[in-house]
Amino acid sequence: MKRLFPFIAAIAATGAIAWQLAGAASTSPSRPMQETHSAPEPLADPQQLDDAAWLERLSPEQFRILRRAGTERPGGPVYQQFKQQGAGAYHCAGCGTRLFSSEHKFDARCGWPSFWDPAAIDSVETRADASLGMVRTEVVCAHCKGHLGHLFEGEGFDTPTDQRYCINGTALVFVEEPGESD
Repeated sequence: MKRLFPFIAAIAATGAIAWQLAGAASTSPSRPMQETHSAPEPLADPQQLDDAAWLERLSPEQFRILRRAGTERPGGPVYQQFKQQGAGAYHCAGCGTRLFSSEHKFDARCGWPSFWDPAAIDSVETRADASLGMVRTEVVCAHCKGHLGHLFEGEGFDTPTDQRYCINGTALVFVEEPGESD
């Protein structure tokens, strides 16, 4: 793991640079991760939405991340919120699709929410991303094609898959399991 720390720090720095280049105006996301006690209403046909409709549905920060492949600042309020959340599910803020489970989350200490596996094999898709002068694996919502983050493999984390789904928390809605807040 010690050999990986410089690599992880470089990724965090790259994310911070990308966040600044994307035009973020403040030092924190404009809106923390949404939390609710019931699953969001699924969006029937997200491919039919144009930018104006997405802008009505999403906050400006969610739009920048989900529809423009932006990234949030590493280690910010959304990440701190993620670290404190208990049992539940993480849904796409764009379309309501269940993407990840708290059972698969772990603290990779990279500054973004991390999961070692999606909630279902068909909930996310991956594709090559050659932005920022390197080739990475982009993770998108399989239903609305919204940008979620990136997938990294072989970093040596003690997880069943040795994968890290590094996800923008602003692109998620956390649905707490019933009874968790009691």
